[in-house]
Amino acid sequence: MISTAAPPFLYRFGLGLGSDFGAAGRTPVVLLTLALSLGLTARASAAPAPLYQINIAAKARSEALIDLGVQARLTLGGVQACAGKAPALSGAMTLNQALSKLTAGACQFEIRDRSTVIITPLRQPSPPAKPVPTARDPATLEPVVVTATKRRAKLSAAAGGISVIGANRLIETGAVNTTGISQQTAGFFTTNLGAARNKIMLRGLSDGAFTGRTQQTVATYLDNLPLTYNAPDPDLRLIDVERIEVLRGPQGSLYGSGSLSGVYRIVTRKPDLATASGLALASIASTESGSASQKLEAVVNLPLVRDRSALRLSLYSDTDGGYVDDVNLRLSNVDRTTLRGGRAALTVRLNETWSVNVSGVEQDLRSTDTQYTTPGLAGMSRANRVRETHQNRFGQNAIVLTGDGPWGQFQSSTGYVNHRFASRFDATAALSADSDTALELGLFDETSHIRMLAQDAVFSSPETRRLVWLVGLYGLVSQEDSTGELRDRTANNPSRLRYREARRDRRHETAIYTELTQDLGRGWKVSLGGRAFSTTVHTVSQVKSVNPRMLDRQQTFKGVSPKLTLQRAFGDTGMLYILTSQGFRSGGFNSGGIATPIAARTAFKPDHLRNYEIGASAEPFRGRMTVRAALFHDVWADIQTDQYLSSGLSYTANVGDGRNTGLELETVMRPTARLTVSANALFNRPRLTKVDPNFASAAQSALPGVPDLSAGLLIRHETPLPRDTVLIVTAQLGYIGRSRLTFDRRYSPSMGDYVTGRLGAEVIAGDWRIAAAVTNPTNSSSDTLAYGNPFSFGQVRQVTPVRPRTWSLDISRAF
Repeated sequence: MISTAAPPFLYRFGLGLGSDFGAAGRTPVVLLTLALSLGLTARASAAPAPLYQINIAAKARSEALIDLGVQARLTLGGVQACAGKAPALSGAMTLNQALSKLTAGACQFEIRDRSTVIITPLRQPSPPAKPVPTARDPATLEPVVVTATKRRAKLSAAAGGISVIGANRLIETGAVNTTGISQQTAGFFTTNLGAARNKIMLRGLSDGAFTGRTQQTVATYLDNLPLTYNAPDPDLRLIDVERIEVLRGPQGSLYGSGSLSGVYRIVTRKPDLATASGLALASIASTESGSASQKLEAVVNLPLVRDRSALRLSLYSDTDGGYVDDVNLRLSNVDRTTLRGGRAALTVRLNETWSVNVSGVEQDLRSTDTQYTTPGLAGMSRANRVRETHQNRFGQNAIVLTGDGPWGQFQSSTGYVNHRFASRFDATAALSADSDTALELGLFDETSHIRMLAQDAVFSSPETRRLVWLVGLYGLVSQEDSTGELRDRTANNPSRLRYREARRDRRHETAIYTELTQDLGRGWKVSLGGRAFSTTVHTVSQVKSVNPRMLDRQQTFKGVSPKLTLQRAFGDTGMLYILTSQGFRSGGFNSGGIATPIAARTAFKPDHLRNYEIGASAEPFRGRMTVRAALFHDVWADIQTDQYLSSGLSYTANVGDGRNTGLELETVMRPTARLTVSANALFNRPRLTKVDPNFASAAQSALPGVPDLSAGLLIRHETPLPRDTVLIVTAQLGYIGRSRLTFDRRYSPSMGDYVTGRLGAEVIAGDWRIAAAVTNPTNSSSDTLAYGNPFSFGQVRQVTPVRPRTWSLDISRAF
């Protein structure tokens, strides 16, 4: 019998959970942190402003201010408002002194808090902080630094495939989840099974469209901490977000296991210590041949003690109307999804050097059915015998302690995740094939409860030295309790148990990592990084079926993940780099299946990916255009993949070795001050090169679920109107090439090869914003990268279509 009580390690950290998912288990941590933070604040005495060692050559003021942001670890907005050439700066000085010298006679600045500075033109009062930036606010045109590399760096000088989507673009393109992100970055794909059921794939590196026990190939982070280990993407609502950062290619040296093909990082807005502000938004939408949708959201920022502490809250409630009809159940628009959630953050500035941020996230998602259809039936229809519901409740609490001064930066991030999700599938087809009696209905129900504690502490040197470094310690402890149950109904038995598994997976991961970067002079830099790790996996399983059995196995995986980069900067307008990096995933055990797994399927090995990359960035035409390009070659050994047995139950296997060679491109062009054109593309050829004998049918096949070609285009035009009003028009286009569903060439339906897009227009007048948009304007119904029901796999053809044409209207006001 497997107990569902909280594991002992959680009680040692004061994180034991009550029976109800919610605040019960996290209240002690939050209260303790609040008490500690406020107590330290009360005792903190005013400290003198820290001195920074600044070294900036004479150059354009905007570029000099960006360099200051990197060296002083600041976020600067509105640097384009500062024209002219800045003098050279060298030596120790306070932040105020450095800003005064760089902006003298050209612009003015406002230090919002220890990490945020706003630049505005002279004789123009600083605008108050708004949760929704306006097109007229130069402070929000583009993010000036990227932090996913665990140190502040200019995006144009950061080696590797990196994309940043700022708050303005997220709002203007209506991107509220990973689906909205996928068209805006090169080589970013998501499956389309449904909200909180999807997988993210980067750079054509796919282990398949199915979701099982395999750890994800893309690490998903909220600020500094992971959201998942091997669960599907929780699909957190993108509300009050500062930017999205995407790192493509293996990031094993800094992020460890699970970042095999990259990192997807959500950077939230932090509390503003100086200004109270707020936002309210209401939206309605109409989908052709579907139900209506609506959403509400609110954001409020409240300084508690000016320049010392502030609280920031965000709340949302969404309903996405369904559009799939079930002819058997005689129901229309069965696939409605409701989403409720919020986020709270408290920032306390202890003194000029130290600050603490306490945050909590809760999201509750419920889907009344899946969103696949059956070809041959009229319209968006299928014929099931039961509604395939899904519930997903996610919570995270985090404490981040940051120390920042001329000696460098120290940041300790601790987070606790509590994640519950449950799904139901119509298993009639699979159970009927293995039954001697006629079945009226077959059901599969699965539930999972994941509790995860993660700690990441990193210490980095000042940015002005010739040799800069960082060193970090990482630890993760997780426990997943899951059950899977197959039942059927016959004329004589209304509920017959065919199969039940109760399983517990414990994981312990520890790692130490470092990265050294040496300035060689004349624009040359070399960087060497590495991560030494140890991961222990312990699985206990109890199966009730015609072949009852127990499993209790444990294994430890150790290794080193290196990274080497050489780059050459050409002033402030270009950069060339070469790098090699590595990613990995630990192995594990299979226990499921009505029959006892054969020896070859009782366990799966770790897989490893090596990346070789040449890339460049440039800013031609006096900064009116930016281009980032990378040519890469990836070698993937012992690819892990989730597969399905004839019963519909999943297992994990090593399908063989693969490789992918490709070219990714991203560019932003600004032909005029009012017109911006962004484009991205991925050309690649992901293939298997060596196949495991158990997958002989996959020989010489492509990696499933990812196309050889994908591209995206975004056009934005801004027009000033009378009475201080602005009109912004956007046009978005995306193309997903053709791919296959599985590794198996014998049964692998084709997917993809479709175009989708979005047209939008918004008017901003003071604090008001009104926006209208239409998504999928051509009303495409092409098959996307997913498969709906594994229990009819190979028996019923399924299509997971693009959401039909949808019209939306948003109204918001900032306070």
